[in-house]
Amino acid sequence: MTRTETALAAAEAGADVAYELYQSSLSIETKSGKMDYVTDADRRTQRAVIEAIREDYPDATVVGEEDDELKAMPEHGDAWVIDPIDGTTNFVHEIPLWTTTVAAVRAGDTAAAVSVAAALDGVYHADDDGVFWNGEPVAVSEKTDVETFNVAPILRYGPDRDDEFGELMAALIAAFGDIRRFGCAQVTLAKVAAGSLDVAASAQPEPNPWDTIAGAHMVDRAGGTVTDVDGDPWEPGCDGLVASNGAAHDRVLEIVRSTMS
Repeated sequence: MTRTETALAAAEAGADVAYELYQSSLSIETKSGKMDYVTDADRRTQRAVIEAIREDYPDATVVGEEDDELKAMPEHGDAWVIDPIDGTTNFVHEIPLWTTTVAAVRAGDTAAAVSVAAALDGVYHADDDGVFWNGEPVAVSEKTDVETFNVAPILRYGPDRDDEFGELMAALIAAFGDIRRFGCAQVTLAKVAAGSLDVAASAQPEPNPWDTIAGAHMVDRAGGTVTDVDGDPWEPGCDGLVASNGAAHDRVLEIVRSTMS
């Protein structure tokens, strides 16, 4: 099977597990903060994704949010990047904005990306042919008037930087048409790729690969622009992530940088 086919099959297998447990009684723990949840659904979903990948690629290197998988991209070689449930807080609170996400990386370049939004009955995927929502091609918006832009802050920086994150939200609403915060980075980035949003932005240092790689690839493949906060091409380990339709990217960068301490 191709990497795209494997990524689709693996993400769908994991999403089936997650959806079966959605709105059920869960074993819930916290990690780094009181709102940083992890559940038995996260762990069971990740195991299902890995099992599906290794049916086709037995020696697969896995970067995954849960358990003992790698937490950073390897310097060399291929890898599969997994977020079993991106948007666990939404999942726990029975809000349907969450995904099971898989990205296939070959020699540092993303070859395929899939986000299954099971509670929305939809699949985003990107491959060599473009970006698709439930099999239909999508692309970034064609808006150029920033006063009509819908923008989304992503990747909350953590309790010790809430003031800075608040400044970002305030700056975005003042400069652009309106803001949305979905609590799921992969849904947010996919919606930029699909033209439903015009911008997604974060100044979080070195955001996690499972939160970003698939969605950043989708925006790029859909014709958008994805950089770090300095305007350099985005790659795992960069400071921040700014994804847009490309029409006013420099202006977005100015706003994001203005909120950084």
